[in-house]
Amino acid sequence: VLKHINISSFVEHFSSTSPSLLLSIHGFNHFLLFFIFKTIVWTTNSSNSTIPSTFCPLLSVSTEKRAKLRTTPLVPIRPHKLVASPISQRLLSTSLYHQKSSSVQQNTQTHQSKSINPFKLAENDLNSLYADIRKELWTERPELEEIAGYYFDGQGKAFRPMVVVLIARALNHHIQRRPDLLESQKTVAMVTEMIHTASLVHDDVIDTADTRRGKASVNVLWGQKKAILAGDYILSRASQMLARLQNEEVILVLSQVLLDLVQGEFMQMGSKEDENERFSHYIHKSFKKTASLIAYTCKAVALLSGANQAFQEAAFQYGRNLGIAFQLVDDLLDFVSSQAELGKPAAADLKLGLATAPVLFACEKFPDLNIMIMRRFSEPGDVEKAYEAVMKSDGLYHTRILARKHADEALRHVSGFSDSAERHALISLTEMTLNRKK
Repeated sequence: VLKHINISSFVEHFSSTSPSLLLSIHGFNHFLLFFIFKTIVWTTNSSNSTIPSTFCPLLSVSTEKRAKLRTTPLVPIRPHKLVASPISQRLLSTSLYHQKSSSVQQNTQTHQSKSINPFKLAENDLNSLYADIRKELWTERPELEEIAGYYFDGQGKAFRPMVVVLIARALNHHIQRRPDLLESQKTVAMVTEMIHTASLVHDDVIDTADTRRGKASVNVLWGQKKAILAGDYILSRASQMLARLQNEEVILVLSQVLLDLVQGEFMQMGSKEDENERFSHYIHKSFKKTASLIAYTCKAVALLSGANQAFQEAAFQYGRNLGIAFQLVDDLLDFVSSQAELGKPAAADLKLGLATAPVLFACEKFPDLNIMIMRRFSEPGDVEKAYEAVMKSDGLYHTRILARKHADEALRHVSGFSDSAERHALISLTEMTLNRKK
């Protein structure tokens, strides 16, 4: 087996990642093989034997040279510090993670024959979603009702309420042996879409966006002030709907979403001066702005299903990791999809001064990006230079690898659910999240 290990190709695979990461992997593998074959040579009691070059070029040395090697560092000494940067460490942990998650991937492959379309399965529960939301938005102020209902036109993906519906039904099947959606859980699905849409309205104001979902944004049509009030109104109605559930624990869980949305927006407005903290800052911000809503609404319907704490946590972690994977893919698509596909301008994040995962990964190869990040790509030519750097680096590749890691983690947390169409639909939905084009 050892004869067929190709260390060189393994090292070359990581050569574009980071000098420090490359050095660590290269040195460790040579040390490991040197130790193994040195032991083999000693046991043969042959003082003049050499180690076959087919195993490793470094080890094709005589006994005399090996004696000299014992006092020579196996890893070449260079001025470069032998500590991987935080992003390189994340890449290494991602690589090691795939060893741990192989069982999850095998489980996913096992169920490919049972692949179920999540949209079809949740269709009946979501058919009237937008109509029901518009009913809740009724008001004596026709213009306010029109503005608030503008994005509830059925053109959205309804991704978040679909996740909520599938998690709810999967847990209902697991606990009650019947997958029917409870009315209270349907209310949470509606509230999920309302909170998400209100955040879009407010985001468009903050970003002075011109378009949303391929049409003029609310703030363009009605102005900033009315757009802000419409977003507030949607949140107010959603709060009323939650209050009608008369479940304090669910209300407490979902109130955290609103806190996270505001905090996440504040985090996005700033940049970390310390390069070592930027990636953790980005992931934390992504959780608060995107994944928190999915995670906490999944936990809310788990509570309503009567699930114990272990399954509540499993639902939460599925939503959390799926949400982060969704955001990573979203940030990737900002570089590779056209405006027509996205429904918003391409490279929009760079134009807003935001350093997302592809940019942060690209910093490994192009350190000059760090200066642009700190000035939020504000100088002429910054956006174009950053875009070109990302496309020339492995930033997009490593972003997809990290999204895969979080998707696998999401799948691991629903692996304990009873076998059901809903659980298979969650598996399919996770894969679709990774492979989406818009």
